[in-house]
Amino acid sequence: MQPRNMSMSGVVDLAAVKAAQEAKAKAEQTRAEAARQGGTGAVAPADLVIDVDEAGFERDVLQRSAEVPVVIDFWAEWCQPCKQLSPVLERLAVEYDGRILLAKIDVDANQMLMQQFGVQGIPAVFAVVAGQALPLFQGAAGEQQIRQTLDQLVQVAEQRFGITGLTVDADAQPGGAAVQEHAGPYDAALNAAADALDAGDLAGAVRAYQNVLADDPGHPEAKLGLAQAELLQRVQGFDPQKVRQEAAENPKDAAAQIAAADLDLVGGHVEDAFGRLIETVQRTVGDDRDTVRRRLLELFEVVGPEDPRVVGARRALARALF
Repeated sequence: MQPRNMSMSGVVDLAAVKAAQEAKAKAEQTRAEAARQGGTGAVAPADLVIDVDEAGFERDVLQRSAEVPVVIDFWAEWCQPCKQLSPVLERLAVEYDGRILLAKIDVDANQMLMQQFGVQGIPAVFAVVAGQALPLFQGAAGEQQIRQTLDQLVQVAEQRFGITGLTVDADAQPGGAAVQEHAGPYDAALNAAADALDAGDLAGAVRAYQNVLADDPGHPEAKLGLAQAELLQRVQGFDPQKVRQEAAENPKDAAAQIAAADLDLVGGHVEDAFGRLIETVQRTVGDDRDTVRRRLLELFEVVGPEDPRVVGARRALARALF
């Protein structure tokens, strides 16, 4: 199959100015957090090529695309052209020295992602920049053509979104950037947060968890606790009957659906909360759609990333987005 070239100019139409600003802010925040921890956030060359599945797509592709353009290689073991193209992409990913991240997706094991991207044949190569997906080419392209496409992608990511990529350290241990040492111990702060929750002092609990995360942004217990405390704080002054009535009367109102989803989750109706926001993502566009998506990601944090309901909802969200 001959490669089908796709123009880089389309990426500007796919991303609003606000999305570009948020992506730039996220990238700057990531670098600032690494600096606060006394590190550079550097990755090993081996970390520039990753295998991605449906469960990890949100984390490994969508979230990472705020830091670095993520190139997606759809492949399969039985695909002979893939065996020619994939090694070239892997070599170039390392050669580009952090300016791109290569995510390899086995279509046999991830049929849903293949359908979501509308892949008609493999090999197929896409990119995600600041959460925005765009096709690059299909078929076994030549190296010169691939380089030209990647150069355009890097240029758009930097100029339009302020995304400059990852810092690469040849001496770093593979996987080291993803595994952070917690600067704790934080037992006293976490106990204070738990005590504040028990006493109904939600603002105090939020502050305590934020104090931990200011020192260690990746601390899992503090992230979970903060998400839960903020959820309880949001619904504290709600009139449940009014919230649900407004949501029923305004199915396309992002704020109304978000408020109802918060109530759903507090009431233990996890699937209802997730389903409501996923449907709202499908009904809305622009800023409203992004606001709903971000709240859904926050609710995922409340329930926990390993929960099967979260895993299923992530897949449904990916279908709604793509």
